[in-house]
Amino acid sequence: MKKRVTGIGGLFFKTKDPQASKDWYKKHLGFNTDAYGCTFWWKDQDGNDCSTQWSPFAEDTKYYEPSKKDFMFNYRVENLKELLVTLKEEGVTIVGEMEEYDYGKFGWILDNDGNKIELWEPVDQAFK
Repeated sequence: MKKRVTGIGGLFFKTKDPQASKDWYKKHLGFNTDAYGCTFWWKDQDGNDCSTQWSPFAEDTKYYEPSKKDFMFNYRVENLKELLVTLKEEGVTIVGEMEEYDYGKFGWILDNDGNKIELWEPVDQAFK
């Protein structure tokens, strides 16, 4: 396997009022927010367009389960299918089944502290 994680795909956190958080970050820090939060665009070392998502979630979201934490990291990966096989062989807990959308493939694991980690093989062009 050439690469595993290639960057941070997203920062997700729970909040009492996701819209108020998006409004605050827009007003005070200039985030260009939408229904999902804010997408940051950047270029990788080869000059490819890449994105990182910042998203507040409602504090009662079940999306982070089985983790009990108020946050979840999303990491960009190069080959999700191969990585999930490798991680399973290494004894890492896989959560659910891989899902595929026009904007990428997603898989979930638990780290050594029980934090749910989202792995994303992105299709950045889908956001343009």
